[in-house]
Amino acid sequence: MKAVQLLKYNKRYPKMKLEDITLPDLGLNDVLVEITAAGVNPVDNMIARGDLKFLLPYKLPQTMGNEFVGVIKKIGANVTEFSVGDRVFARMPIKKIGSFAQQAVINKHALAKVPDYLTDEEAAAVPLDALTAVQALNKLHGKPGDTLFISAGTGGFGQMAIPLAVHRGYKVIVSGNPAHEQQVKDLGATTFIDYKTEKVSDVVSQVDYIIDGLGGKALKDEMRLLKPGGTIVSLKGVPDKKYAERVGLAHGQTIVFSILGARIDHLAKQKHQHYYFIFVNSCGSELAQAAKVLTEMKIHPAIGDIYSLDEYGEALYRIAQGHTDGKVIIKM
Repeated sequence: MKAVQLLKYNKRYPKMKLEDITLPDLGLNDVLVEITAAGVNPVDNMIARGDLKFLLPYKLPQTMGNEFVGVIKKIGANVTEFSVGDRVFARMPIKKIGSFAQQAVINKHALAKVPDYLTDEEAAAVPLDALTAVQALNKLHGKPGDTLFISAGTGGFGQMAIPLAVHRGYKVIVSGNPAHEQQVKDLGATTFIDYKTEKVSDVVSQVDYIIDGLGGKALKDEMRLLKPGGTIVSLKGVPDKKYAERVGLAHGQTIVFSILGARIDHLAKQKHQHYYFIFVNSCGSELAQAAKVLTEMKIHPAIGDIYSLDEYGEALYRIAQGHTDGKVIIKM
């Protein structure tokens, strides 16, 4: 079986190769999936460069890729939720990634059935962004009519987060690229802010919740827009002690993240606000919830360039360039 293997971390030129590998044995709760398409994401380049080694210390060689769509070819003895022939998709479990491959063995709890209306390319674009949106929204505990500001919300994440937030009754405000203003409004956003010509603080104040897609200095600026008692969930900010404890990191990692996140935690406490950093986990049941909403609203993810498996290098380079028109896909 062919798979893209990361052989050596490097900031500029990670060493990767398309190789023949042997899959692990099928466990009682596992399924064997023939992968038909895989989504390509910035996190794939971050892993290859070694940016996430402290958080995710993969033992090399490591098969690359974090999300996929495919067809079940074999099921473990304890698998009753799925059958051979089912079309499924998933965010690969963090500790067992590997979607840039012709096949994968994956635990049943990571899987969900694909809505019939989605093509394979569209389905491959869903899991990572949809699960990130669901897991971010699950931290908010809001009620219909509450205001939610999503910064940098005009990309793939926004395509998932906006309709899912609207479905929960939030009034959604989005900042981002003006080229996508009509798209985010069609998805249900009530207000759009052009980051090139408008100052967010002139439009947004005292919002109930924020999903931060920028991190860095923008995170602190966003906290000024949040009302006391509000919650900000960051996708690009600083992992803190709460995150480390929540995901069960080792003692040393917890200490480091406690130090790194101390300033932002202190700032949130001063303002009587709640701060959460999240790194998306695999979860088939949450993906199924998202898929149900996307089906009801007939959301079609935007698809960008499509590459073959042996063009994985070009696909990763395209992502590194940024500003793609849609999700970059590797089609098997």
